[in-house]
Amino acid sequence: MATLDSVLQEGLLVDRKWLGNHGIKATAVDYHLRTGKIEALVHGLYRKPGPPLKWEQVVYSLIELGHDVHVGHMTALAYHGYEHYLRLGAAQPIRLYGSLPLPSWVEKVKIDPGFMPMKRDPLSGDPTGIVDVPFGTWDWPIPYSTPERSFIELASTIKTREEILQAKVMMEGASNLRPDLLQALLRSCGSVQAKRLFLWLARTTGHGWYRYIDLALLDLGAGKRQIVPGGVLDPQFMITVPKEIQNGQQEPIF
Repeated sequence: MATLDSVLQEGLLVDRKWLGNHGIKATAVDYHLRTGKIEALVHGLYRKPGPPLKWEQVVYSLIELGHDVHVGHMTALAYHGYEHYLRLGAAQPIRLYGSLPLPSWVEKVKIDPGFMPMKRDPLSGDPTGIVDVPFGTWDWPIPYSTPERSFIELASTIKTREEILQAKVMMEGASNLRPDLLQALLRSCGSVQAKRLFLWLARTTGHGWYRYIDLALLDLGAGKRQIVPGGVLDPQFMITVPKEIQNGQQEPIF
């Protein structure tokens, strides 16, 4: 017979359906609530009483409850060692990709530094470039974008000169990206902007792996794309980019 201690690990957030699927009957849930063995964070969401929650526990709980989510974009880049290229200041929200909108309880739980659901995944439906990173006492697998995927995710959202300059500084430290993985990701990517801007950044930073990406195998769309207003047009990738980078004279951004 299943017991609460055998199925519910500390830090895991679950609902009645999850508990029922793991052998804890509704009457037992009510009993554990009355006795304080579990507590309700919001209506219908339970945990064992314990220390403040960490955001990784929320992510793993979402996965346990059936949500297909992964940590990506700037959050994954920071995890992979690019945080020293990021701007100093307040902690950035956790960038989370998912196939469905996040449930309302995620915002109600109020985890610091909070979550930023990413509305568009340039690689939607393709798990390429997502790896599990163990977390906590039980080595819960938290899915993260690899650096290769994270840079493409980043390129898909860039809209300002400052964001392009920051992305270039970050990519200057990315000397070890894997061209085979990049090739697969770029072929799967559905965002023309992400592909063109990533390739432009890669060419501009001049890392050796760029030479091994076969541009002929990529669908880069047609026509011009304005990434930043007031920029200059790159003739190869047909995007507008900051003039100072295109001319090889980047201004400091920090």
